[in-house]
Amino acid sequence: MNIIQELLFVVALGVAIYLFARKAAQIRKNILLGRDVQLNDRPAERWRNLLLLAFGQKKMFRNPLVAVLHFFVYAGFIIINIEILEIILDGIFGTHRLFAPLLNGLYPVLIGCFEVLAVLVIVGCATFLIRRNIVKVKRLAQHELDGWPRSDANYILITEIVLMLLFLTMNTADQALQQHGHEHYIATGPFWISGQFVPLFSGLSDTALVAIERGCWWMHILGVLAFLNYLPYSKHLHIILAFPNAYYADLRPKGKMENMPAVQKEVQLMLQPELAADEPPADGIPKFGAKDVPDLTWKNLLDAYSCTECGRCTAACPANITGKKLSPRKIMMDTRDRAEEIGAQVAKTGTFAEDGKALLRDYISEEELRACTSCNACVQECPVSINPLHIILQLRRHLVMEESSAPQEWNMMFSNIENNMAPWKFSPDDRDKWAVEMNA
Repeated sequence: MNIIQELLFVVALGVAIYLFARKAAQIRKNILLGRDVQLNDRPAERWRNLLLLAFGQKKMFRNPLVAVLHFFVYAGFIIINIEILEIILDGIFGTHRLFAPLLNGLYPVLIGCFEVLAVLVIVGCATFLIRRNIVKVKRLAQHELDGWPRSDANYILITEIVLMLLFLTMNTADQALQQHGHEHYIATGPFWISGQFVPLFSGLSDTALVAIERGCWWMHILGVLAFLNYLPYSKHLHIILAFPNAYYADLRPKGKMENMPAVQKEVQLMLQPELAADEPPADGIPKFGAKDVPDLTWKNLLDAYSCTECGRCTAACPANITGKKLSPRKIMMDTRDRAEEIGAQVAKTGTFAEDGKALLRDYISEEELRACTSCNACVQECPVSINPLHIILQLRRHLVMEESSAPQEWNMMFSNIENNMAPWKFSPDDRDKWAVEMNA
């Protein structure tokens, strides 16, 4: 590789890293638009979640066939990137297969393993394309995926197939040139997969083989760099954010909801009015629930950016199954879209000004929120520890406590709790009369 190619490679690498870092920083700022919340307790349990859920993909294995195929794609994508390290160093220093002399006989074994993984990635991605576009699995064919989300998933799968094919073709041409004893192409020993296809290139000249090998090398590494910068705009960002999201998962029992201290105090004072005289004055009026993205927590927004759009949450949602409008996946997608919109305004003007829109109603309707049964099925099913229910409950809390917007049946219950300290329309003195009558 001559000096011009080295310079071009370094420029391309630098530009790719700069653009990725800039977008990653913007996403971080968008996530931090949310309220602060402390999630650093029980570190041992958090590391366990990270290892089992993010690395080990534990929840995926509830469907073994899909899990194995996904693991092939995941492992291939992660492990083959070790080969990317060699390609990057070759590009910077103008070398070719820099690690081959260092690893000796281990090198073809390592590349052979990478090639097996590449084939498995191709098989996995092809299967997922068939499931999405021919079989049309129900959870992958719902309307919230119409347009860009569906195209995005297909682009990712096709890109991964192309990158793996370029990798295998590059190695095949390299093996052919090694057999010809061509200068610069040092003998490494046979590769497991590409070595079987060398006869296909037997009629080509060295010039043609070099053109194929170099062309595939450049397209492969530029494709990887382009894919790196596509990640932050894609659902595939979960391959990065799944790890922190699993670590910061809510460790409370799933049925336990987040209470507000201000509300708890009001209830305590209602039950024990004599304590009101000793209560210090409150600092301002507390804000109940969430209407827009800045009212949510940073963990809610990290959840939104970590969403894989796999639809397992929606497929398990009893409200969605019975035909109601609620889709937990859509809740996460809407939250991410609104965070992007607000983040773009903050990046442009330095602050967020009211734009006449909000996450509540403009993105997520009251009908969707009221359909939720709070059953936690979506939380249980998510492979990367996303909690759509927490967002739903905060939006619903705003509706009820800030806007007094609730179905009539709920208002009757609220009134009974306020007046009778129970959901029933009986005073505390009357509630035990049934027992007296039973003994009569």
